[in-house]
Amino acid sequence: MIPILVTGKSGQVGWELQTTLAQLGAVTALDVDQMDLAKPDSIRRVIRELKPGIIVNAAAYTAVDKAESELDLAMNVNGIAPGIMAEEAKRLGAILVHYSTDYVFDGESKRPYVEDDPPNPVNAYGKSKLAGERAIEAVGGHYLILRSSWVYSARGSNFVLTVLRLAREKPELAMVEDQTGSPTWARWLARATADLLLRRSVNQHDSGTYHLTAAGHATRYEFAQAIIDAMKDISGDPGRWAKLRPITSAKYPLPARRPSHPVMSMNRIEKVFGMVAPHWRVHLRDFLSETASKVPLGAPTSSSGR
Repeated sequence: MIPILVTGKSGQVGWELQTTLAQLGAVTALDVDQMDLAKPDSIRRVIRELKPGIIVNAAAYTAVDKAESELDLAMNVNGIAPGIMAEEAKRLGAILVHYSTDYVFDGESKRPYVEDDPPNPVNAYGKSKLAGERAIEAVGGHYLILRSSWVYSARGSNFVLTVLRLAREKPELAMVEDQTGSPTWARWLARATADLLLRRSVNQHDSGTYHLTAAGHATRYEFAQAIIDAMKDISGDPGRWAKLRPITSAKYPLPARRPSHPVMSMNRIEKVFGMVAPHWRVHLRDFLSETASKVPLGAPTSSSGR
């Protein structure tokens, strides 16, 4: 069986990859205590010991706001480490799969971004992820850079879980209506990754950057409303949920600026791999149906907030 190395095993995508990639080979999944992406020697040592045929880098520095004050750390993990993995993969003749983000774009385009559109990140996190893409491209070899958007799962901290919690705790939530993305379930992203590798061997011709998100898009306000509406139906509890109030990003200042409309086209991955993504609402309902019993449905408090 092909030895497969997965980084970020406790993360949203990394956790799911351990199951989906098992059909391709023997998976070794590691976290930061076993392979520290901020330390080049750690990366090289582990890869040279394991000699994987496929490396899937699901680890990243994802604290978008903290990256503004921790740019060096974000750049080490997101910008430099992927290039080192690409070098080691090329030396082994292995395939590297690396996840990137819609935040490499500034969100000013009036049409969905294609892979060849010039990136222009507006925050430190986006800049660090773009640096990782360019480091991989500079090395070459066999690789897939998969840009995704607004990933959520039952693990860790993400928008869906936050909305579900706050919508039961507060009578009103303010949600920005001028930031748009394509909500993507981590499980589908992991399954799609395995599917890409199963459909045909990634060769030099296929190597490159691809957009891989759920179909469709929504504003943060629309996404939050869809989460609440679906959960009302699934839980059988139509009342006792927070009312949403749309606001602009200017009313909700954060350390890191967010791109307003970084929606991405999936045409390239459909053409090359035949990959067709379902609409984000379909997977959101599937996700909520599965996790409904795990979400506390207590009454909201009398306080207000986001």
